[in-house]
Amino acid sequence: MQVAEQSDRPSLIPERYAFGLFEADLKSGELRRNGKRIRIQGQPFRVLSILLEHHGEVVSKEQIQKRLWADNTTVDFDHSLGIAINKLREALGDSADNPRFIETLARRGYRFIAPVKEIYPEQPVHTETPPVPSLALEKSAHFPWTRVLWPAAVACLAILVAWLLLRTPPMQTPLRISAITHHGKVLATQLDVENFSAMAVEGGRIYFSQLEEGRPVLAEALAANGEVEDLRLPSEIVAPLICSISRDGSRLIVRNHLAREPEQAIWIVPALGGQAQRFGDVLAHDATWMPDGQHILYAAGNALFVAREDGQESHQLIQLPGRAFWLRWSPDGKLLRFTILDPDTGAPSLWEYKALSGKLRRLLNGWSQPSAECCGSWTADGKTYVFASTHDGAADIWELRDDPVKLTNGPLDYQSPATGPESSRVFFTGVDYRREMLVHSAAEHRFLPLGNNLGSTALVEYSRDGQWVAWLNASDNTLWRSRADGTERLQLTTPSSPALSIFSMRWSPDNHSLALMARRAGGLWAIYFIDANGGNLQPVLDEKRGQADPNWSPDGSSIVFGRVPDIMGGESQPKAIFSINLQTHVVSKIPGSDGLFSPRLSPDGRYIAALRSDQKTMMLYDSQTQHWTTLVSNGAADPVWAANSRAIFYQNFLEPGEPVYRLDLPSGNAQKIATLTDLQPAYASDYRLIALAPGDEPVVNTQSSSVNIYSLDLK
Repeated sequence: MQVAEQSDRPSLIPERYAFGLFEADLKSGELRRNGKRIRIQGQPFRVLSILLEHHGEVVSKEQIQKRLWADNTTVDFDHSLGIAINKLREALGDSADNPRFIETLARRGYRFIAPVKEIYPEQPVHTETPPVPSLALEKSAHFPWTRVLWPAAVACLAILVAWLLLRTPPMQTPLRISAITHHGKVLATQLDVENFSAMAVEGGRIYFSQLEEGRPVLAEALAANGEVEDLRLPSEIVAPLICSISRDGSRLIVRNHLAREPEQAIWIVPALGGQAQRFGDVLAHDATWMPDGQHILYAAGNALFVAREDGQESHQLIQLPGRAFWLRWSPDGKLLRFTILDPDTGAPSLWEYKALSGKLRRLLNGWSQPSAECCGSWTADGKTYVFASTHDGAADIWELRDDPVKLTNGPLDYQSPATGPESSRVFFTGVDYRREMLVHSAAEHRFLPLGNNLGSTALVEYSRDGQWVAWLNASDNTLWRSRADGTERLQLTTPSSPALSIFSMRWSPDNHSLALMARRAGGLWAIYFIDANGGNLQPVLDEKRGQADPNWSPDGSSIVFGRVPDIMGGESQPKAIFSINLQTHVVSKIPGSDGLFSPRLSPDGRYIAALRSDQKTMMLYDSQTQHWTTLVSNGAADPVWAANSRAIFYQNFLEPGEPVYRLDLPSGNAQKIATLTDLQPAYASDYRLIALAPGDEPVVNTQSSSVNIYSLDLK
């Protein structure tokens, strides 16, 4: 299109277009009518930008496809473009039959027919600085020493200035952090269960996952003002997590995270909306496009593979020392960086693969102990790599060029940095954790705060007789115990102890000790004993693999335990349920328990409840018959036995509202006790069944943390 007024500014392009009552801002990706922003998705706005750029001209479908969709795109282009045009006309109040803005020309394309005004960015005003007259020293026969003293004075002054500069630290302007969203529902990253909540940035839009009724849904937010809108997905994708976005911004790769299986189906989703495409029969835990835009790189097990978009012609690219996530190619396609979770400890670290040489190396090796680097993204120019790391208990965003430089400094925990293709802005999530322990009152049929100052704890466990309670302090993860009425409080661990994470605990039948599933910093999950009156941690087994979920036998002579699931850094060795005799230290496998984990021994010692790896099926072992039967097949997690061993409580994460059930034995009847909506007015976004208080009242740990998207500009 020829525009006469452009001749005097060949290097500029319009930053806005005005037509009628509308104005389209290409930089922010916003469409406004009389100054009021109009909701419009990314792909329709990009189509509008092309039509405005060529206003008055016929723009063919092929031109639009070449600009917005890569040549190798397999989505239904005509259908997607038709949706974009319809949404665009809806936003403009236009009509295909009687168009005022967009005209359809059969078999030719589209044309923007309304008058358009091009608005250019303001040019800097250049002013000429008048020359500064030179100062010459007047020659004087009376003072010949000035020729010597003047240069010496200048030299001394230079030395003084240099000395002052060396002594004075340079003033650094802190980077400004801006809030994008404010609703607090963004899904946070949880490394301990391989829940990587990534974002994808395209133009002025941010795609991310957020929580709705305890379940992830896909959403988009405008970077300009944070307005959020849910994106519709096929019903098969019930808990979507974003893996990556195509370079043209038209398609997302997403995976499910509802089931606890380590490998999930991968889907290719048009960012505009529409029919999703399954990535063949591939099961993986992360994926991204290759630099050629024609193949997909995916992570499964401890390796990276490459395949076509239909999943065919798959071949292994490289074997890795752990499970890889957050796959990000450099803009020039020469370097691939990603996060690897240690198969034993689950600790994250950053790695780099050079495409030309095939060399693999670890980044920042030894920079933090234990390793805590994760989830890096490249800036658009490829000169900077931003990542998340935890140091001294604080999670922040860092910049990596030569050496790491911290970009944020609390007070929130900052995670999951993402960058856009055309900007120096970095987007990330900020997490403000707020948790509360609640108990379901059978008398009042609702949840109430747990009494005796236990409402703000991170984990609670009551003794079998209901006389004692142990808990974790949420602020420093120290272990405490007291009587159930709150008296005789005693701290069992200290914050100064080597960093210790406790996942679960069980009272011994005589209430003299606790069995913990815990791990030290950089170590394996293992079973420890600690005296209820204070004492050092004592490991139960000396093994080179993880142990999980200890359960005391009724007489305290043995422990039933399982193995760590894959999503918590479990090793590749087979899973099963075991028993250890505490006198002889002989370990024996429970018959028929192969493939099961998360065991729960009934208080009378007769039954063992355990889960299959898909966390859909809960099995029951009868020690008298030595047979396993199926208790639940449609979703079960975190089982807890009633005190009389005649019922078991569990939570179904696969069902909307994540309800808690009470299943009676031997009838098999399941009664729904509560759902996420019953937590009001706690306004929790998620919750987990933790224990049973005296009287078999379910205790849940609610998560009401506020998670939002923030940004900063590296320039």
